[in-house]
Amino acid sequence: MLDRALVDGLFPADLPEPAELEERYPPRGLPDGALVTRFGPSPTGFVHVGGLYTAMVSRDLAHSTGGVYVLRIEDTDQSREVEGADEQFRRAFEAFDLLPDEGDIPVSAGEYGPYHQSARAAIYQSYVRELMRQGKAYPDFATKAELAEISDAQRTLKLPTGYYGRWAPWRDAAQEDVQAALDAGKPWVARFRSEGKVGERFAFADRLRGRVEMEDNHNDVVILKSSDSAVRLPTYHFAHAVDDHLMRTNLVVRTEEWLSSVPTHRQLFAALGFEPVDYAHLAPLMKQEGGSKRKLSKRKDPEASVDFYLEAGFPVPAVQYYLRGLANPRLAEMPLPEALATPLRLDEFGLAGPLVDTVKLSDISTDHIATLSGPDVMAGVRAWAAEYDPEVVKVLDANPELALAAIDVERVGVENPRKDLAKWSDFREAYGFFFPELFTDVTDPADERFGELDASLVRAVATDLADTYTHEGDQPTWFQQIRDLAQRHGFAPNPKTYKKDPDAYPGMLRDAANVARVAITGAQRSPDLYEVTRALGADEVVRRLRAPAG
Repeated sequence: MLDRALVDGLFPADLPEPAELEERYPPRGLPDGALVTRFGPSPTGFVHVGGLYTAMVSRDLAHSTGGVYVLRIEDTDQSREVEGADEQFRRAFEAFDLLPDEGDIPVSAGEYGPYHQSARAAIYQSYVRELMRQGKAYPDFATKAELAEISDAQRTLKLPTGYYGRWAPWRDAAQEDVQAALDAGKPWVARFRSEGKVGERFAFADRLRGRVEMEDNHNDVVILKSSDSAVRLPTYHFAHAVDDHLMRTNLVVRTEEWLSSVPTHRQLFAALGFEPVDYAHLAPLMKQEGGSKRKLSKRKDPEASVDFYLEAGFPVPAVQYYLRGLANPRLAEMPLPEALATPLRLDEFGLAGPLVDTVKLSDISTDHIATLSGPDVMAGVRAWAAEYDPEVVKVLDANPELALAAIDVERVGVENPRKDLAKWSDFREAYGFFFPELFTDVTDPADERFGELDASLVRAVATDLADTYTHEGDQPTWFQQIRDLAQRHGFAPNPKTYKKDPDAYPGMLRDAANVARVAITGAQRSPDLYEVTRALGADEVVRRLRAPAG
């Protein structure tokens, strides 16, 4: 074991002692059974929907037990940090109601911070120093080339690769050799002295999976990065142990890719004298690809990014409901408000990765939007458009009464309300034709949307309807003018008559009605045309009917 004076000389003199840190971050005064959970995103890219899922589970478990949910930014890998990541985190967590009880986003809050790991360097160094004082860690001066030689030799001998036992040249180095390396100015990392042996087994109780057994850790893992770094930060493994202890986390929710790290983490907790935390390792979100399943990929799948859902404008409650149904399938059978209010249960999580299906999400979202009032739909569209479609905001603000009337078409006072919005970004396509600012007049009588009718007939029908248009009356009265129009221009009154002698007619009643529909809405399919005209008003209807006449 190295001399204490040598060890202390490796670190800044003003580091706090572990006892001071224990006093600064005391156990939390929480009820029995209360869970303290944390979510620790790394600012090295966009927020993955799997992160949103994990954060949702962590927050729900904490809040349903009277505990605390912490957001910790794990930014020790600063070489890969993406500019603006904190802002993306804020936007995502705010949008999906996952802001923490403690953390630095959106503002710093909580007594157990700092909540950015890069601001906790002195804390980590204090505990690394303490492990070195006890001989449980040591400085390692091996170069990259030397580490590569060790790995090559191990592979040649068909041994497990790593830094352990006789393959760890600095593990038991004499003090004079360490001092000589320091005097020579060689950079060093701190390594944990593992007591694990090659081939030994390790088992622990996972809160979700039960007993899990795997190979124990035998490597002397790096716990503090190189001394030639601009900022002396730890590796994830060590930061995790220190932070979860000092923040008094008692349940770590994370995906199963971290299972293999548990032996290392448990060794670190034991060496530091910390009570180990419990773990719940979630199955990762999956995607169906052909006949097989694979993990949802940041690189391949746009729906892996939280921004995908924000930009598309899926209503937050629909996304929350969908994710909760993936976590606990019974919640997917409940009405949305009940499912959002029902706590998640770890014993109801599956061990197979749930499939992310945007078609299913769209169905859920469509059903949810159909239950909303016109003002609520308008507010949802406007909030989304303020960020992603400013032109729609201007239209809504300039025409609030028209917007509400348009939204209410076939939604109010009907048994089966229209379901033409799956997300807020659908508004422009579904409702844009109501607004002159968003509608493009159909000026070409030969437009393919008029079907196979001759252009001269389209022009004649549209002009005739514009000249004789009657706006008043109930739906049957209003539609009678379409029937009369069709008769004047020689259209068959019904399919049966048309089929008897198709050459005698230019088309059927529906073809004549389609001329009016396309001229007024720009589409062959639309909500009830009578209701549309009520929202548009007579002047705008006539103006649009005259457009194909040139």
